[in-house]
Amino acid sequence: MPKHPRWVHRILSEDDLAAIVASIASAEAATSAEVRVHLERRVKRAPGSGDPTLARARDIFARLEMHETTHRGGVLIYLSVEDRKLAIIGDDAIHARVGDEYWLGVRDGMVARLREGRAREAVIEAVAEVGRALSRHFPRESDDRPDPNNDLSVT
Repeated sequence: MPKHPRWVHRILSEDDLAAIVASIASAEAATSAEVRVHLERRVKRAPGSGDPTLARARDIFARLEMHETTHRGGVLIYLSVEDRKLAIIGDDAIHARVGDEYWLGVRDGMVARLREGRAREAVIEAVAEVGRALSRHFPRESDDRPDPNNDLSVT
């Protein structure tokens, strides 16, 4: 795993980051869908109106081509470290199956762990929960290949 910028280490150690990458691989092992985690130092203004964190997460979702996942089942967990903001974006097909309340529940769980100073657990638990939902709605298919890119993305 590559060394990450210093600002990332304000909330996550390299061991934490490795554990998160392992949790992504584990979550994806049972689904044809994809989970990504993106860390950003501060929310950069993204095109669009409304909540800048959500707009930026949507921008990152598009840049990572999450909308091109099998069955439109991609999920992005976005964290802005210095702004202490987060967003969870599910593509159309998974969102249609789980709805807004599901995403709010995952977000609320993350917020609770982050307030406790437990960033590692916040992300790992969210990845695991999203993985369970994805495996229910988009189980792994016989011709699925493991995603070789389970690393976190950072900007």
